[in-house]
Amino acid sequence: MKILQVISSFPPAYSYGGPVRATYEISKKLVERGHEVAVFTTDAYDAHSRLKYDENPIWMDGIEVYHFKNISNKLAHRNFAISPTMAFALNKNVKSFDIVRLDEYRTFQAVLVHHYAKKHRIPYILQPRGQVPRFNMNMQKKIFDTLFGNSIIRNAGKIIASSKIESKQYREVFPDLDTKKIVHIPNGINLETYQNLPPKGEFRKKYSIDEDEKTILFLSRIHERKGTDILVQAFSKLKKGLKGAKLIIAGPDEGFLGKLRQMAKELNVENDVIFPGPLYEKEKLEAYLDADVFVLPSKDSYESFGNVALEACACGTPTIVRNVCGVSEWLNSVEVADPNYNALYQKLLEILSKPESERIEMGEKSREEAKKFSWDAIAENLDKIYQDILGENI
Repeated sequence: MKILQVISSFPPAYSYGGPVRATYEISKKLVERGHEVAVFTTDAYDAHSRLKYDENPIWMDGIEVYHFKNISNKLAHRNFAISPTMAFALNKNVKSFDIVRLDEYRTFQAVLVHHYAKKHRIPYILQPRGQVPRFNMNMQKKIFDTLFGNSIIRNAGKIIASSKIESKQYREVFPDLDTKKIVHIPNGINLETYQNLPPKGEFRKKYSIDEDEKTILFLSRIHERKGTDILVQAFSKLKKGLKGAKLIIAGPDEGFLGKLRQMAKELNVENDVIFPGPLYEKEKLEAYLDADVFVLPSKDSYESFGNVALEACACGTPTIVRNVCGVSEWLNSVEVADPNYNALYQKLLEILSKPESERIEMGEKSREEAKKFSWDAIAENLDKIYQDILGENI
């Protein structure tokens, strides 16, 4: 099968988030399954620089990667890459593929894929990756949906949702959507990353956290929707009855860090809340391993999945998520809290009051369950979907 995957950013442009890595991992596994995979992407590397490219493809783990110039890196970093030259390539080449996978929505590239795939009668599947809801820029999104989005959704062969929470978002925006088109496939992780983990204690050493201090970890974007203010409130209440506890809030600031620092000060816990900034690769693993519990306290169904919770489980860390996080639908081993700080406090107290042996057992169950989310398993599910779509289009 010849598969074309279209996404605005592709490795090594990891600054554009999880979809970049996910598309790469899926493409690699589809190649391993015997398919020919090409990727059409832009030259965006980050907000300030571009990848060097020419008209020839770059081969990456058997994936044929084509880079097309985007007109503005600043726009690209705001999830609106525009690559006019990709239009010519799609028009010329899309008919040579059996199927197209589009890993974004409300983008110039999405409009191109819809137009040329429909023109040449090539089926495409769509994975919006959290881009369907209209939580912000509501008017602009409505205009896009009226002009292009309704058609992109309607003509897709299948639409992938990472959870039932995400597919509910689709129906809220597009009430006439044929629900038979929606398939649920969770996000995946690279299990090899978690086979040779660094030794425990390294993160605690760096931040002078004693071995007997209970450590609560949040690791994601520091955005209001992530619910870190609720976590700080819950931690403040926890500190009144549990001595020797630290709260780690790690991740890139998206405009909410100042408020969290002020809140910690007002609640008299500023000396027990650590803000280490973004953590990547080994440092991220060290943080997961040294945490007594990981928390993803997202406020609403904006968190259609929540990969960081899956990563924490793969490290064997007891994990709490809010009941609005899509990952809660897939993991039986995580603890689920209702959307208020008192419920989160109760869950934290319950887990941190357990004997160490019980917390280790919780973590081992999580680690074992995380093995179901390998990229091999995700690619196998996608392969079946592709075959089904092609069978329907014969």
